[in-house]
Amino acid sequence: MNKNVGIISVGKYVPENIVTNKDLEKTLNTSDDWIQSRTGIKERRIAPDDMKTADMAYYSALEAIENANIEPDMIDLIVVATATPDYPFPSVACMVQERLGASNAFAFDMSAACTGFIYALVTAQQFIQSGNHQYALVIGAEKFSTVLDWTDRNTCVLFGDGAGTVLLGPVSEGNGILGYELGSDGSGGKHLYIDNVLGMNGREVFKFAVRTLGESANNALIKAGLTNNDIDFLIPHQANVRIIESARERLGLSEDKVSVTVDKYGNTSAASIPLSLYEEVENDKIKDSDIIVLVGFGGGLTWGSTVLRWGK
Repeated sequence: MNKNVGIISVGKYVPENIVTNKDLEKTLNTSDDWIQSRTGIKERRIAPDDMKTADMAYYSALEAIENANIEPDMIDLIVVATATPDYPFPSVACMVQERLGASNAFAFDMSAACTGFIYALVTAQQFIQSGNHQYALVIGAEKFSTVLDWTDRNTCVLFGDGAGTVLLGPVSEGNGILGYELGSDGSGGKHLYIDNVLGMNGREVFKFAVRTLGESANNALIKAGLTNNDIDFLIPHQANVRIIESARERLGLSEDKVSVTVDKYGNTSAASIPLSLYEEVENDKIKDSDIIVLVGFGGGLTWGSTVLRWGK
């Protein structure tokens, strides 16, 4: 049994179509200044009508596999975190499995809204840690443009489409996932939901997020035997720059230790954490042996954090 499970490679996909705040000014009673000052968002990617969530998931997964230099038939598990699947079934994960040719993998979707990637990551870790499986693709993929009311300026300006993937597998002693925390509070489900289109009580969700991000990160650090002073890089869910800033201050981190990609991608729900992780790895912000904290919150209400030491 290998108890050290970590991230071996990353992949991402975002649609080519960029929709700026200026573009939204043309159809909504809003402004670039209003959106940026409240959210930090400047633009977002919107997928074309004929692009599926599964397409974006596949493209990001393919890059992760290629970056790891392994064959698809070596993958044992595919977990896709998504709140916007293409169909009730088949799952996005099964569609990706078929397209990749990952013939030895079992595959399923997981729904925990914007926390979905953290839930999926910890779930996949357990399968590999059992010793019965070696490699897992953990994918966050969303086409939120299909569940937005594009006349509601309070919600439609916030979200974007995209996908991010990590390949999870055995890593050397001391590396990989060191601790985690997962949580849910169903009594808050009324504040953030999809009933044909997305509905949100922004004030309540903001208060929940500000309280939860720092608390959850600290709880996961305690379980890993670490403190906030050990954090080399924080990758929070990208919902709102003010929420991210609150978490940064609560954890006592400098700005250069926190990932911010919400400005160019908006809130991509379950895809936001792996997309941000990809960006920071590509920009050489994350080094071997760094302590990384991934933390998210979302509809359910749900939250979760993972602490890991980067390296193979």
